[in-house]
Amino acid sequence: MSDGTTGWRPLRLWHCCSYQTLQKRLPVLQWLPRYSLHCLKLDVIAGFTIGLTVVPQGLAYADVAGLPDQYGLYSSFMGCFVYCLMGTSKDVTLGPTAIMSLLVSFYTFGDPAFAVLMTFLSGCIQLAMGLLCLGFLLDFISYPVIKGFTLAASVTIGFSQIKNLLGLHNIPQQFFLQVYQTFRRIGETRAGDATLGVLSIAALLVLKRMKSHIPRVHRGMPLWLRLCSLIVWVTATARNALLVIAAGLIAYSFQVMGSQPFILTGKTTEGLPPFRPPPFSKASVNGTVPFVRMVQDMGAGVGIIPFMGLLESIAIAKAFASRNSYRIDPNQELLAIGITNILGSFVSSYPVTGSFGRTAVNAETGVCTPAGGLITGALVLLSLAYLTPLFFYIPKAALAAVIICAVAPMFDTKVFRTLWKVKKLDLVPFFATFLLCFWEVQYGILAGVIVSGILLLYPVARPQIKVYDHEDLVVKPLNGLSFPATEYIRDRVYEVALAVSPPRSVVLDCDHVSSIDYTVLAGLEDLQREFERKGVSLTFSDLQDPVLRVLLAAEFTGPHQFHNQEEARG
Repeated sequence: MSDGTTGWRPLRLWHCCSYQTLQKRLPVLQWLPRYSLHCLKLDVIAGFTIGLTVVPQGLAYADVAGLPDQYGLYSSFMGCFVYCLMGTSKDVTLGPTAIMSLLVSFYTFGDPAFAVLMTFLSGCIQLAMGLLCLGFLLDFISYPVIKGFTLAASVTIGFSQIKNLLGLHNIPQQFFLQVYQTFRRIGETRAGDATLGVLSIAALLVLKRMKSHIPRVHRGMPLWLRLCSLIVWVTATARNALLVIAAGLIAYSFQVMGSQPFILTGKTTEGLPPFRPPPFSKASVNGTVPFVRMVQDMGAGVGIIPFMGLLESIAIAKAFASRNSYRIDPNQELLAIGITNILGSFVSSYPVTGSFGRTAVNAETGVCTPAGGLITGALVLLSLAYLTPLFFYIPKAALAAVIICAVAPMFDTKVFRTLWKVKKLDLVPFFATFLLCFWEVQYGILAGVIVSGILLLYPVARPQIKVYDHEDLVVKPLNGLSFPATEYIRDRVYEVALAVSPPRSVVLDCDHVSSIDYTVLAGLEDLQREFERKGVSLTFSDLQDPVLRVLLAAEFTGPHQFHNQEEARG
């Protein structure tokens, strides 16, 4: 016995430390030995393209999060390096997103200290979920809830940029007040910002449409045609960066001439972020805010932000894995995003997740491995180190146009028609989430989850029951039996068999009952006693083996069990 025990421990330790386990936890070890020069070329192109996209988006999303612009870039590089080592999707890119920025704005009050602490706490929760293999919990948030939240977020984020597009100041953050104040003060619109903003949106839409109409390139085409196609593709793909550069040059030209019709981004903190632990307390005018108070102030966001981050990232990873015919490991994805956020909190990042837009661009460029993230991360670091003085001249209207065009595809109205055709009841959690998210995000998500749970549990508590009138009554539950349905089954059987005159015997057809619990068992025993008092019988038919084993183990003394209805009727 002792030999078996002492042998088991080294074997288990060896299994935990084996190369196969290491490959599972560091997927880079799986693809790196097969890496080729062809993959390197495609990964460099993809990484450079994503870098040109993430820098202007990072600056813009920081504004959505209510944080100084540099925090968008602080949040854009750690995920590139960590995911290269730990990610299981070749396409996914981690970084700031519109939805996550909105949540950060709501729960961290535009305070960098709260935002960075939220990053650390989110990472710890996500890492713990990955280590405990709790990725299945994400399955309990239904598609209608996700779509309701996404649509509400797209409206909220898009409208929040109207003030920058029109050059309005001092517009409140709360959505309904924001709508009211924006329309009330629309007469204060600055002509320069409005003109630049509208032209920027038009330019982005034209470039996006050009990209979707580029003819497929093949070797038989003339060189000049292939070159033109490549130029159009690069221009359309890097449209955000090119727009921001062009708008910055225009603003700089006006500055040189002594006038400035635009509201500019202004001074951005120069250099790389300091590497330091996240703030576990915060100095304020009334003293020091301790860690516990900071967590209490962030409230439900401590749970909602990491959960929504996981949901967004894994949903994107699954979508692109399915599209490009490979598999991901959801629990490994939890570990990757958790470690990204933990390490990100040491470089002043706010919580990040997978970006659908940048992931789509990554896939379109033909990225081969997560190594493209190394190029993206390096570009962000170079921008922080050397280009931050130039960010001063970027007009806020141009960044607003980038955000509006980024979130516009999220407003997918086809979901209304799809849900109506597939299952009309799914519109209930969808609208509950969609409408309440305009009030407060956590109430919308919570309402959607609760309504979805009710719709899920209702058939369990009220199973469909068919009654067949033969020599005896045959009562057949169509949805199985579990404890919430106990009283309903008893009342239904009593209604059809014992409340009539004379009382009738019943055969309970258990063909769809694959399991049974103690509550149901106790309810059936009570029902059997009712039948005995009325002088009639209650019998089972078509019992499945798991149910029969439970009845025998409980020494159930109620009705006899039979394998078919004819045998039950005797």
